[in-house]
Amino acid sequence: MNTMNDQYMNILEICPLFFQIKKEDFPHLLGCISAKEKKYYYDEYLWFHEDAVTNLGIVLSGSLEIVKENAGGQKHILDFVSPGQIFGEGIICTKDRLSPVSVVAREPSTILFIPFDQIIRPCGNSCSFHYQLTQNIITILGEKNRMLNRKIELLAIKGMREKLATYLLYEEAHFLKNSRHKTGLSFTITPNRNELAEYLNVSRASMCRELGRMKEEGLIDYYQNTFKITNPAALKDSLL
Repeated sequence: MNTMNDQYMNILEICPLFFQIKKEDFPHLLGCISAKEKKYYYDEYLWFHEDAVTNLGIVLSGSLEIVKENAGGQKHILDFVSPGQIFGEGIICTKDRLSPVSVVAREPSTILFIPFDQIIRPCGNSCSFHYQLTQNIITILGEKNRMLNRKIELLAIKGMREKLATYLLYEEAHFLKNSRHKTGLSFTITPNRNELAEYLNVSRASMCRELGRMKEEGLIDYYQNTFKITNPAALKDSLL
């Protein structure tokens, strides 16, 4: 593949697929696994429901939506994919490799595609990182299963406040996981209000009203997509 710029190399450094692989090995690794970049416009589909998928993808810039569409064309957002995150890994591990979802660019995006067979099959050069890639894929699939269970949990919650509290507490925990601080930091969520309502499968108007009430009661603070949990104990109490 063409030489990748330093910005993208820094993105790959935080990608879980390359965990415990040295950054200086990336140029050789990417060539060995036949990685290729591709750019997409806003609202352009990377693939559609029932398309055959043979590559996993890594977002280098921009962001994506994973969506499920019904026969009438209405879509439900299942997930968002941001720089450094991968997608398609669960599909390419199936027997027929047919996608149950569509993937669409939320904004102009650059994607790195990697043929799955190049990851799991050792090359003739006996590269040491192939074994690590296989281990990382197994871990990623386990984490993806946990994320899907979280999505099911969110959809099963009846109350609006309980649903929002569960979502925000998880997002804060995910943000703080890689932070030196334990609490009290602001964090930014990926979806805008329309997208968040679709993701939670709720009315946007009702969701915004509840967010406003939670802010007035001092549970949270927010500006646009940046949130801060100001009273964690009280927010957790709303889950009881």
